[in-house]
Amino acid sequence: MDFIKPCAEFDLIGLGEVMMRLSAPDKEKISQSEIFEKNAGGSELNVVSGAAMLSGVRSAIITKLPENKLGHFVRRKIRYGNVSDDYVIYDKRESCRLGIYYYESGAYPRKSSVVYDRAQSSVCSLDISEIPEDIYDKTRIFHISSISLALSPKLRETALYVIRKMKEHHVAISFDVNYRAALWSEEEARKVIESIFPMVDILFVSEETSRRMLKRTGTLSEIQKSYADDYGCRVVATTQREVVSPTRHNFGSVIYSDGEYYTEAPYMNIDVVDRVGSGDAYVAGVLYGILTSGDIKSALSYGNALSAVKDTVYGDMSVSSIDEIKNVIATHNSTGPQDEMVR
Repeated sequence: MDFIKPCAEFDLIGLGEVMMRLSAPDKEKISQSEIFEKNAGGSELNVVSGAAMLSGVRSAIITKLPENKLGHFVRRKIRYGNVSDDYVIYDKRESCRLGIYYYESGAYPRKSSVVYDRAQSSVCSLDISEIPEDIYDKTRIFHISSISLALSPKLRETALYVIRKMKEHHVAISFDVNYRAALWSEEEARKVIESIFPMVDILFVSEETSRRMLKRTGTLSEIQKSYADDYGCRVVATTQREVVSPTRHNFGSVIYSDGEYYTEAPYMNIDVVDRVGSGDAYVAGVLYGILTSGDIKSALSYGNALSAVKDTVYGDMSVSSIDEIKNVIATHNSTGPQDEMVR
């Protein structure tokens, strides 16, 4: 793809908040559980880690963590995800804090739910001056979601500056709209997000968000094409998830690029263990495919497979290897008898 640099120190760099996740065990409700399992994740980290775990992609994350034991726990998780922490900034203020969210796994008819405790987390104070100037020449793709634009005015200012600088340095911009109504209004989000669309090369946006928050009309095909026509987006990806129950989903996607639409048969009856992070896994798979093959059809297959597999494992971050995902894709495309076990 001619809009992506052929080489750089990193293939993919993201910017965003990394949080601690505390999960109630065994489908207990948050209000009843006395024990919570500790983990870490965040939209942009999930993406850069998911791509890096597949091998052949070098990733890094720009974030800000408290300089304490909680921040050190997250740093270890970042490294575990094959992600460089070269651009992690540590907050030494007395008021430093790590954002936390509590997760409750659903069981039909009760839906899964989350409770956030992230106000004024350290990343909200991330300043432009804390980001090294040489970073803008060090990656092929820069990825960010709208969550990073919504958390605080300071972080929004920093994120918008980084997007502009990356674009000036001919870095491809990947953007996941990932609208969260709890963080900002539709009107505010639409104004800010539409202002950066002309800089976006690879766009991830759901059909619901396109119609509701972004006020797009027409068929899904027409909506996807409109982002390319109106803003110059080179790749527009939209996931299609059917929720049968909290533990049973169907999943597929459609990608529009260069006048063509790409899709495949959806993954049916996915046995959902943990839904959190599966959208980020899809983004990771698509970006991995684009970076390693430059082929949209392959990118779609990687995205669908990585997302489907992420549904089946616990935690925010994808932990799949490239061999596992290739086996999943081969099985998905097979019409003959299949082995019960990978041997």
